[in-house]
Amino acid sequence: MLLRIKEENHGGPMFLLSLPFTAPPGRSEPLTPPRTEAQAVLNRDRAAATDEALLAWSAAGDRLAFDQLSLRHLPRLYQLAHRITGDAAAAEDVAQEAMLRVWQAAARFDPERAKFGTWLHRIATNLAIDRTRQARHTAPAPDDTLPAPGPSPEQQAATRQQRDRVVAALQEMPARQRAALALFYDQEMEGAQAAAALSVSTRGLEGLLRRARRFLAGKLED
Repeated sequence: MLLRIKEENHGGPMFLLSLPFTAPPGRSEPLTPPRTEAQAVLNRDRAAATDEALLAWSAAGDRLAFDQLSLRHLPRLYQLAHRITGDAAAAEDVAQEAMLRVWQAAARFDPERAKFGTWLHRIATNLAIDRTRQARHTAPAPDDTLPAPGPSPEQQAATRQQRDRVVAALQEMPARQRAALALFYDQEMEGAQAAAALSVSTRGLEGLLRRARRFLAGKLED
């Protein structure tokens, strides 16, 4: 059997995550609990549960908890991966691979050592950086969206040209610098959390952001 998850994000990509319908690695107990426990599992308020609680339930074999966890995080993981890779198909692969790794490592996660969000973003960031390094030749699809009605054709053309220059500059930017921008600005993570997701110190993150801004400024000035 397969666990299938779909998420449609306001016209964005539709995610389909397929996982073996078995317990996460590291769990040897049967997935089917005794009848009294099964009723308690069914009555859980998964929508209101914390990420850590959902992950713990997932590790214990609660497939609906992992369902909720995936639906909660897949869109943001896609956004992060798309910013780093610049490729929609690669971003979908990265987002789903990240959740698959979460499922596989659920029983080993220690909330005393890391926040779930930091751990999850570190997994996705590393996957996206690796994908970018493996396919440096992949260019992002141009954005044909026009500005809202009002500006003249010349202004619209200038806006598209500027946007294309920014996209091209981001594609040339080193992957770790791009990841720093995505975590700090797109994901709006605090400095310490973004640094942890990149496995660097706070000072290291500041250096990556500084070099990224300098890189962009140089490309746009040229």
